[in-house]
Amino acid sequence: MKLHPDSLLSRLGSPNYLRWEAVANLVWVVALLVGPLVDRNAVWTTWLLPTLLSAPVYMYLHMKVYTGPYRRLTWYAAGMALLGLLVWPFNGVALGYVVSACMCLAYQSSARRWLLSIVLVTIPTALLSQHLHVSPWLMLMVAFVAIFSGFGHFLRLNNHRRDAQLRLSQEEVRRLATLAERERIGRDLHDLLGHTLSLVTLKSELARKLALVDPPRAQREMEEVERVARHALGEVRAAVTGMRRSDLAAELVSARLMLEASGLGFSGELSPDLHLPPQFEASLALVLREAITNIHRHARASTASVAISLDKDSIQMQISDNGCGGLTAHGNGVSGMRERIRALGGSLQIDSPPRKGTVLRMQAPLPVTDVCSETCLDTGSRSAA
Repeated sequence: MKLHPDSLLSRLGSPNYLRWEAVANLVWVVALLVGPLVDRNAVWTTWLLPTLLSAPVYMYLHMKVYTGPYRRLTWYAAGMALLGLLVWPFNGVALGYVVSACMCLAYQSSARRWLLSIVLVTIPTALLSQHLHVSPWLMLMVAFVAIFSGFGHFLRLNNHRRDAQLRLSQEEVRRLATLAERERIGRDLHDLLGHTLSLVTLKSELARKLALVDPPRAQREMEEVERVARHALGEVRAAVTGMRRSDLAAELVSARLMLEASGLGFSGELSPDLHLPPQFEASLALVLREAITNIHRHARASTASVAISLDKDSIQMQISDNGCGGLTAHGNGVSGMRERIRALGGSLQIDSPPRKGTVLRMQAPLPVTDVCSETCLDTGSRSAA
């Protein structure tokens, strides 16, 4: 069945678990035939025709809950409940239509609307159960299953919505950060090159006019043009370096957004005086991103922290959480982190006892010359600005 652009599956990125859930919830339809067949008191001429007519309608409405327009989800579920109330007097198993409708109503975005819908479905169901003389204890058990299952559906879907919103928020933060950086680079390039290129143009014109009249002076003017052009080229390279750089500070902000949006406490700060070589910082930023992603997906933690320290010849980064622990050396992205740290000439230590949290300790030697050149480059850029 074709997905509507605003369907439940489309809104959530069509997760596999929800697709399988939609198909699995149709398996019980087999009981509509098996139940009356094993009941000796059931008369097949009474229940067979309503059952055969209702089953395709139910399957259509059920799939439309997942693939149809989301704004009509409540109506599809209401149709399933009404179908169950109509067929129930002929086939007792058809009460499953009502239970399935209650579970689908839990896909609504508001808990209040879901509970109100449950109440509206429960009232006619209770009245009809009294008319059919169904045991109150059986109805209580069915109601418990419907509400408990629906509650699980609501929580799982709410968590998936939050994850989807979090991914969009992170992408928006990165996009805005990139846009702001590009605008800054554009302003810097305009300030750097506007005056420089005007000066190069004027001196080139002057050298062309002096080429025949005063060749020595024309040569000096061209040497000045070369000097100015080389200086401008160095400033442009310094500015463009900032665009290509992966920032640890940005990764810390992204980590805070991800974890706090999921209800985890997070602590981690980066010294503003910390200057690292661009490639070195890019590798550490990717390691930090992978570690935070593991905490979010697998740790089941309530708090996490990141500590970064720098001494004369090395950098240390410690990432810890109070989650379930049990992190293996070759799983959950650890192999990739270990390879990145090893490429920097460093080491990665893992302390992850079961149910006692995880601590990742990373240490890598830092080339002093690169740090000095980067610091000097940043200082020179600020001075020139």
